[in-house]
Amino acid sequence: MKSVKREKLPWEDPKSSEEEPKAKKLIEALQKSPTYQIAFEDKNFLNSNDTRGIRLELDYIKAELAIAEMGIEHTIVVFGSARIVEQKTAFEKFKETEKRLEESPEDRDLLRELYVAERMVGKSIYYEDARRFGRLVGSSGKTPGDCRITIMTGGGPGIMEAANRGSFDVGAKSIGLNILLPHEQFPNPYITPELCFKFHYFAVRKMHFLQRARALVIYPGGFGTFDELFETLTLIQTEKTDPIPVVLVGKSFWDRAINFEFLKEEGVISAEDMNSFAFVDNANEAWEYILNWYKEKGTPLI
Repeated sequence: MKSVKREKLPWEDPKSSEEEPKAKKLIEALQKSPTYQIAFEDKNFLNSNDTRGIRLELDYIKAELAIAEMGIEHTIVVFGSARIVEQKTAFEKFKETEKRLEESPEDRDLLRELYVAERMVGKSIYYEDARRFGRLVGSSGKTPGDCRITIMTGGGPGIMEAANRGSFDVGAKSIGLNILLPHEQFPNPYITPELCFKFHYFAVRKMHFLQRARALVIYPGGFGTFDELFETLTLIQTEKTDPIPVVLVGKSFWDRAINFEFLKEEGVISAEDMNSFAFVDNANEAWEYILNWYKEKGTPLI
């Protein structure tokens, strides 16, 4: 069939220079104007304070759609220090520091570094334990592809890596929620690629941590770990979220890090608040506690 030549519409050609000698320059100036850009292609507009609400929504919904598409129903969230590494790596760091100290035995900074390195060798047991916990959760489904109960971490190294790695060991999927920081960072390599996310807003990331969480397992850590722990306990205390098992692994660490009994004695938390969490010493105890918590509620986890 022979095509019919279409007559050009009036706006398909710019105003001619014959009609207006300055037309070309005027139109070029208009096309370069930020206001002429399509809204979703205008980076300055999208990054402005006025569109913060839209960015918050996009930050949330991108991960939400992907998680739902993968059939994730419930998560077990694991927090802990990014600095706690596997035993081999921790020991190598210790030996390296020890050698440097032999060359500069009066260096007080190196003495301190050696002390920390030695402590990290001891804490490497938590890396192995978090990895074991990841295996327990990853093996809890009917098949490795069963995503009803899925490990979720902050996506970084250390304890987060260990938990993702445990799920990876048994062929199960796991989630990593990274965050955009001023310095470069990398996700740990054991996260399921389709479930590896990077957020701009801490608040949105925190929502995803708790949205499907059926338990929080907290290993020794620093500011970030404490932040997530106390925020969750506050939400449970204020009944802004339903109670879930909050399990602190490594009682000896937590007894020294936070004196909960002192807080209770001082009256700044109640005796009832002490029931919001439990101490255990290893992954097996943590998993058993979580399973029993739901069994006692009459709603078995698996």
